[in-house]
Amino acid sequence: MAGRIRDDDIAEVREKARIDDVVSQYVTLKRAGGGSLKGLCPFHDEKTPSFNVNPARQFFHCLAGETRVLTDQGARSISELSGGVHRVLGGDGRWVDAPFSSYGVQPLWRITLTRNRQVKELFATDGHRWFVKAGARRQSRREVLTTDLKQGDRLVTVFPRTRTARTRPSPFGIAHGFTFGDGTRAGSGSVAQLCPPKDMAMLKWFPQSQTAAKDDNILVLDLPAFFKSTPELHESVSYLYGWLAGYFAADGCVAEDGTVILNSATKDNLEFVRDLCTRLGIGTYGITSQSRVGFEGREPSDLFRIHLVNEDLREDFFLIDRHRERFLETEKAFARRGWVVQSVQATDRAEEVFCAEVPGTHAFTLEDNILTGNCFGCGEGGDAIAFVMKVDGLTFTETVERLAEKYGVQLRREEGDDEPVRPRGPARGRLIEAHKVAQEFYAEQLGTADAVIARQFLDQRGFDQAAAQMFGVGFAPRDGEALTRHLRGRRFTDEESVAAGLVAHGRSHYDRFRGRLVWPIREANGDTIGFGARRIFDDDRIEAKYLNTSETAIYKKSHVLYGIDLARTAMKDAQQAVVVEGYTDVMACHLAGVRTAVASCGTAFGTDHARVLRRFLGDHDSTSGEVIFTFDGDSAGQKAAMKILESDQVFASQTYVAVAPEGMDPCDLRLKDGDEAVRELVAKRQPLYRFALDNILSRHDLDRADGRIDALRDAAGLVAGIRDKTKVDAFSRELAHMVGVDVDEVRSEVRRAANRPAKQPDERRTTRASEAPEQPVPTRPALPSLSDPRFLIEREMLKLVIQHPAGVGRTTAHVTTGDFTHPTFQGVWEAVTTAGGPAAGAEDPGWSNKVRGAATDPAVIAAVTELGVEPVRGTSDPNPTFAVAYVYRLQELTTARRIADVKARLQRTNPVDNALEYNRMFGELVMLEQHRRKLRDGAVGQTGAQS
Repeated sequence: MAGRIRDDDIAEVREKARIDDVVSQYVTLKRAGGGSLKGLCPFHDEKTPSFNVNPARQFFHCLAGETRVLTDQGARSISELSGGVHRVLGGDGRWVDAPFSSYGVQPLWRITLTRNRQVKELFATDGHRWFVKAGARRQSRREVLTTDLKQGDRLVTVFPRTRTARTRPSPFGIAHGFTFGDGTRAGSGSVAQLCPPKDMAMLKWFPQSQTAAKDDNILVLDLPAFFKSTPELHESVSYLYGWLAGYFAADGCVAEDGTVILNSATKDNLEFVRDLCTRLGIGTYGITSQSRVGFEGREPSDLFRIHLVNEDLREDFFLIDRHRERFLETEKAFARRGWVVQSVQATDRAEEVFCAEVPGTHAFTLEDNILTGNCFGCGEGGDAIAFVMKVDGLTFTETVERLAEKYGVQLRREEGDDEPVRPRGPARGRLIEAHKVAQEFYAEQLGTADAVIARQFLDQRGFDQAAAQMFGVGFAPRDGEALTRHLRGRRFTDEESVAAGLVAHGRSHYDRFRGRLVWPIREANGDTIGFGARRIFDDDRIEAKYLNTSETAIYKKSHVLYGIDLARTAMKDAQQAVVVEGYTDVMACHLAGVRTAVASCGTAFGTDHARVLRRFLGDHDSTSGEVIFTFDGDSAGQKAAMKILESDQVFASQTYVAVAPEGMDPCDLRLKDGDEAVRELVAKRQPLYRFALDNILSRHDLDRADGRIDALRDAAGLVAGIRDKTKVDAFSRELAHMVGVDVDEVRSEVRRAANRPAKQPDERRTTRASEAPEQPVPTRPALPSLSDPRFLIEREMLKLVIQHPAGVGRTTAHVTTGDFTHPTFQGVWEAVTTAGGPAAGAEDPGWSNKVRGAATDPAVIAAVTELGVEPVRGTSDPNPTFAVAYVYRLQELTTARRIADVKARLQRTNPVDNALEYNRMFGELVMLEQHRRKLRDGAVGQTGAQS
């Protein structure tokens, strides 16, 4: 392997490759005074030039500012965010991932703002970017620096896009929210208190619930304990919207002037409400407080309030008639969203400052919805080498070699003698030039009579002449020497043509791609370095249907992505790459408006391809940007997705899957349903980990407790393997929601999965059944231990039945096999039932032998023997009262399992699309909670009687 390039040669490249000359090949530069040049930034989409080049310093820089920032996890201090990537609200109301960084110690200015009689102070650098409303009707915005802010300027505010427009409040969420506000904990459950005049309006949201009267109030009993806790923010929009509506019905009010106010004695509750409103796209005006005079002898206390923005609310949000009437009768015309600048002053503070680098809009949103700009923009800077590396996505060595060739510098390596290192065979420049000539030749041939079938092929796939020209598509004549002769005529030797991969050599030289439709494969800078080709004639001489350029000095298929030259700018702007499977899919995506599409060339998408994408997504540290893979929804597509998930390609940038309907690729989809369908395919992407979780969970019956356990174990390994550990907890909460189990149970399983030894690659590899020569006979999984504490109640119940059937008597009349969860204990109960039940054993001295005789499974027979001699816990002389207590405990566990099943189904049911089923399950849940309470009270009562 060659050594590193000598430092003095690199220095010569830096000297000869003038920054203004290099940059001007990509950017139109104009004089900006002081010897500097300025142009539009090639790294960001902008309308005002901010990209500065200083030829004297051989340097370029793109310039684009302590506060709380609005993130999808709530408002957080910007200093806490520094050093990480967080999802923030961009200038267009969309959530976007952005890295946060420190920009050193700088002087700070104080900006004082007011809104609706509230006062707010912000501190920022003098050059920090802000946006103020402009125009006669203040419908537009203009950008100003801190020092240019004037009293009276109205800052632009951004609110998340509403997510409640097409949903209705979930009934279960309403019950939860109201109980949270007007309810109390009661033992292991909770109770809602419905006070006049709200009682009749709210009672309907608690269907099939047990109620009781207390003074003038109605109590709704035996509600779940979690009704007194806030919901998880990952719950469905309908559920969260319902919870907020229920909570508002309990503790909110609509003032006579229409102001919508939610009150709480606990500020944390309203902080949660603010985060929830952000998630739902409902604007708020911040949290205020007022002092309340307490009862006689008590100190005054604070009452906290949050105002909701009226125009973000709908009539169905208000569950109390008086609230709804006031909301509809009044207009809050004077309530404004934006903040007004009162003063801007320099201070004597000089502190460390922080900012975000936001792709696309180059702006993000602070707490209270104030839009602000990147303080130092993209932060791009450096010399000519750094510029070409960034703009073309090349490595340092590749960039130095390219500039050296362009500016006539011979490069030497540290190893060996001082002779210049020359590539074997023709120079790179000659190979690039040969491909340029070939591409022009092929493009011309597409218009000939011999290419009619090629043009028909393109037309049938929705590509016209303009599309062919855009992508440089051409035609290689069936005459096997046409290109060979053309290259010779342009003074290329046969050695150069073969080295380029354009011509092959057998008994004579012939065109490699003869008789095929060809697509030029280009580097990011537009240089053609190879071709992909497809056979379009039924010709025995043309064997392979698809043919790509073989490896050459300039073409490495594992490093090449088709369409990167067209997609690179859009990828940087959108921080997104769409990976499709074929050349026509890339064409279809770009023509449909998805201009970030690329494809691998004749090989599967691999780790090296991922590195290429990182360069253009600014993802050198694997922390930003979206990569979206398009797959068919069939088993092959799922297998491909799982392969990517398991490989090294999954970087911490957001990785998504766009599943095409009916097995169609983007090209077919565009033909069938048009451009909008292709854009919709990409827009409806789902996270790759979510696709993989769905794939795993689909193998299990989530309506069964054992199915949920198996699903959780299988999926926990996937969650534990997520590289960005800051996201593991969020994924754990989502998995809990998908499976229908408690989040703490998921976290425990994920921790166990993380501590298991990693499987070797050959262990993870899946093989189709048809490919496997022989499948081993599956072994039966080992049963859990009979002494496992989880089965204590079952074990003690059976010991009573076998050892003291007279004491048990008929107390077990309602016990069934379903009350036992261990398979062996189920078998024991079946043997007891076959032998006539406990009542039959009351006068039978050979009772235990009779039970053993009724069993056929050796494990059950052994268990009967063991249970017949082991002492009963808690007493030496059990009586019917003692036995009844165990029956209650056993059936309470059965009821608890049924409750878990119903809750799991509730979590997975859409309350809008399946309202009747949702309400039915809610009623079932309430009745089961009541039944469990009675069983528990019964067990406690029997234990008390025994004592």
